[in-house]
Amino acid sequence: MIRDVTGIHRIRMLYLQLLYRCNFACLHCFHGERLAHPDAFSTQEAANLLRLMRDQYGTEAVTLLGGEPFVYKDLTRVVQYAKQELGLRVEICTNGYRIERRLAEIAPDLDFLRVSLEGIGATNDHIRKSGSYQEALSGLGLARELGVSTGATMTVTSLNIGEVLPLARTLQEVGVRQLKLHCLRPVGNAADHPGLLVRDPSAYARLRQQLASARLVIEVVADEDLSAAGAPETCTPADGPREIERIEADPRGALTMSCKAVGKDAHAFWYDKLANRIVHRPAATDELTLAVPDVVYARV
Repeated sequence: MIRDVTGIHRIRMLYLQLLYRCNFACLHCFHGERLAHPDAFSTQEAANLLRLMRDQYGTEAVTLLGGEPFVYKDLTRVVQYAKQELGLRVEICTNGYRIERRLAEIAPDLDFLRVSLEGIGATNDHIRKSGSYQEALSGLGLARELGVSTGATMTVTSLNIGEVLPLARTLQEVGVRQLKLHCLRPVGNAADHPGLLVRDPSAYARLRQQLASARLVIEVVADEDLSAAGAPETCTPADGPREIERIEADPRGALTMSCKAVGKDAHAFWYDKLANRIVHRPAATDELTLAVPDVVYARV
């Protein structure tokens, strides 16, 4: 269905939100009140969607997330199916809170563990949860011991922009390969905390200069909206792209192609769990009608 409507015939990665439930309620979380919603993929529904994406769109990788994927009871089964049955590259994005036991279970089938952090020590714990900073570092350390490659994500806000470089250095010291920086979108919980927004775009230019001068070993990748001029215009074929990097499925089955549309109910496509097929449900405010651009990431 996606191919019929858009001409897109290949989608490299599926971001699969297994559930909304989370053991955190971060100040900037785009899910907002949906964190309390019971919607979730069953193990079979997750397996069906993974196989459909691989077979119909050549999907070669999956990132499992939530909510918090480590509170999903069948996480091990989904990871094993994705890796052993479908041969996908498997990544998980987690808050890293008390994940040690389950991480050890899935490590043989896990290619990459990405932990979300929002600064050093108390800054992170204020935005995320008390004690979460040390727990995240512990999880990253165990992953390294288990032979799993690691990365981290950080959403840049007014509270933590001064700690991007210190965090990068800390992560570098513990063997983390990559830090990915996101631009805050004012949706979900972030809409209730407008003070988190960085109001002066020149602060992004100063941040980039600091990172460029630091001679870091760790790779730092940033949303191009984290710049004084914002993201550049991207050139695509006049009749649309043939391939895209990712599509994201939320726990209801809503499919979103642009990160800038996630959390805004701007999806034009749904995964029908019962029928095991993708359907097109256009609306005046969907991401296709509004031509919402995707996020552009580039190495700093």
